[in-house]
Amino acid sequence: MSSRLVGVGVGPGDPELVTVKGVNALREADVVVVPVMDTGERGRAEATVSHYVPEEKVVRVVFALNERSDRARRESAWDAAGARVAELLREHAAVAFATIGDPNVYSTFTYLAQTIAGLVPGTVVETVPGITAMQDLAARSGAVLTEGTEPLTLVPVTAGATVLKEALAGPGTVVAYKFGRQAQEVAEALRETGRIGDAVWGSALGLTEESIRPAADLDGAPLPYLSTLIAPARRDGGRGGKL
Repeated sequence: MSSRLVGVGVGPGDPELVTVKGVNALREADVVVVPVMDTGERGRAEATVSHYVPEEKVVRVVFALNERSDRARRESAWDAAGARVAELLREHAAVAFATIGDPNVYSTFTYLAQTIAGLVPGTVVETVPGITAMQDLAARSGAVLTEGTEPLTLVPVTAGATVLKEALAGPGTVVAYKFGRQAQEVAEALRETGRIGDAVWGSALGLTEESIRPAADLDGAPLPYLSTLIAPARRDGGRGGKL
């Protein structure tokens, strides 16, 4: 019988935001893999999982998530992580992989699933959706993501501030992920496009060190890497927009 690899979205950090289906998937798996940096510290996924499964069921696998400049080293870490998970799949019928946010939105799980397809042919890959940082930030800040026919654009600022600026010049709400190290460029883009007034940013959502502030407060100081920004659509104050 084929083994199953299940990517489970465990939300942005608040353990109460893991779905019932997500909790069941974690508990039903034989082992739960959590990605960790090569520096060894406990990540958000592991901290969240610890609320629902015993420690002895958790397997820490290094993904070198703090490596963003050396692609060869990053690829090597992914290969090693895939090999470790492949071993687990040969030993167990069901392996869960816990990832912050959603496993289909900028997730490490994508790389793992691609690797496993080549190492353990026939493995059944499934995903359990999770609450994303933009949803959590919208709820905590009161920012409305979309109304009526407004589009929603999600941009990883690691792709460059130009991509963000182009999105801000367009219609609808713009969400920026991973912008902490480029906070100054983001603030400049918001001001140049006239979108800074209603924009809000947040980091460490649901955790003790949570910070949620107006984007107008951005002063160019570096922020946590996993900071999230919401620049709501320009609205005329009407209810529901164009339906």
